[in-house]
Amino acid sequence: MRERLYLFDTTLRDGQQTQGVQFSTAEKVRIAGVLDALGVDYIEGGWPGANPTDSAFFAARVPTRAVMTAFGMTKRAGRSAGNDDVLAAVLDAGTPAVCLVGKAHVFHVATALGITREENLGNIGASVAHVVKAGREALFDAEHFFDGWKADRAYAIACCRAALEAGARWVVLCDTNGGTLPDEVEAAVTDVIAAGIPGARLGIHCHDDAGLAVANSLAAVMAGVRQVQGTLNGLGERCGNANLTTIIPTLVLKEPYASRFETAVTEERLSGIRRASRVLDDILNRVPSKQAPYVGASAFAHKAGLHASAIAKDPATYEHVDPARVGNARIVPMSNQAGQSNLRQRLAEAGVEVAPGDARLARILEVVKEKEAAGYAYDSAQASFELLARRELGLLPAFFDVERYRVISERRRNARGELVVESEAVVTVALAGGTKTTSYYKNENAHDLRDAGPVNALAQALKKDLGPYQGMIDDMKLVDFKVRITNGGTEAVTRVIIDSEDGAGRQWSTVGVSANIVDASFEALVDAVVWKLCRDAG
Repeated sequence: MRERLYLFDTTLRDGQQTQGVQFSTAEKVRIAGVLDALGVDYIEGGWPGANPTDSAFFAARVPTRAVMTAFGMTKRAGRSAGNDDVLAAVLDAGTPAVCLVGKAHVFHVATALGITREENLGNIGASVAHVVKAGREALFDAEHFFDGWKADRAYAIACCRAALEAGARWVVLCDTNGGTLPDEVEAAVTDVIAAGIPGARLGIHCHDDAGLAVANSLAAVMAGVRQVQGTLNGLGERCGNANLTTIIPTLVLKEPYASRFETAVTEERLSGIRRASRVLDDILNRVPSKQAPYVGASAFAHKAGLHASAIAKDPATYEHVDPARVGNARIVPMSNQAGQSNLRQRLAEAGVEVAPGDARLARILEVVKEKEAAGYAYDSAQASFELLARRELGLLPAFFDVERYRVISERRRNARGELVVESEAVVTVALAGGTKTTSYYKNENAHDLRDAGPVNALAQALKKDLGPYQGMIDDMKLVDFKVRITNGGTEAVTRVIIDSEDGAGRQWSTVGVSANIVDASFEALVDAVVWKLCRDAG
């Protein structure tokens, strides 16, 4: 029988410690829903009383299957737990569980708190007992535990024991500075369990300052802890926390974890982990990390012809898990290194079957090489490659043709002396059947510089009226925009790669090349729209 592992997410609390991150109450509610659907056991919602947003989030009483948890600190020295207003605010949040942080390192007890070791132990025990008496599940975060264990193992363990004996359900060992190594984590956890604190009552909370948060969390699990803490996408202070989008698939899919342990994350829920990662990036207005394990856009990308040939025979040759199990998809990029097997595999994934030896395959490869010599990059723009191949195969529908476009940008001061940046664009399109549409767009808020660029104006004008196709592109949005000069001097040309996304969560990349950055951008924009129509209009 498999042992139960519990997953504790602190995206809304520790993740909010990230520089530049401040969730609104509505965003916290949305993220909590994503976490609950994913299957985590605990959601740490924030520190009630520390800021208005956290207090408002707890007041919203978001219904979740996961145990909602409020965070706070142990009582302050010189007052009782019942008379500590900070501790009272945490309990007033009304959550089923409360996590209190306290010092487990003699250096911090003396330097940060300025109290004796005995006083610190008393504060830990009294605070946890107060939470338990209030009918809440108590968790104790043993802050700086691993550094404390190395400095004075007996005292660090005594802090954990004080919380356990006061009734804590979980004692969480924290690598707060993120510099502990996996073998040290294993040794410390083994020592704690040998000292009489059961692994079934232990959790692990790692930071990633040495790039080892995931490895340390897994080492702790193998050593005996049964609760794992982390954040979506590794969000967190400094270098971040242990990344649950990496830890969860590893626990569910990899041995020996899969056969030894059970989590609340089912196969169905696991398939939503990539989407959960994208939701957080969307809220933070961040570009998703393409190299992220399991969930990144490049996690299952196979560029080399040798790899693609093997993948076509058996994906296990170069994939450690089936990408569909984590909601991802295989990508066979195209570049001037590609062979025909790579090309046929990529076309098959796009729903285009071409027989081996078809003369058109060689022509497509030749065009790819010519285009890349001119500055295009199809390994980073799969959608544009697909359109190129369909065009050469005679399989690209004639949805529309852009007859002309014009864009004007202006930067000026208005009558009040405020900086105003305005862009306006006009696009004329010929649709099938001879219909023509001319669309105009001007950014309405000239003070919002995110909406003031010429590329945005062109995108909005292009998408404004495509006749019968309009409903298919309304949910499109641009999520990333990359520019590179491919040559120097007077012969320089600009390459633009645009990443787009739709309401179904699909993401695709397109490329444009021109001596004019606006023209290169517009080429990529048109490809993005055409690829979307190929998918939805057939």
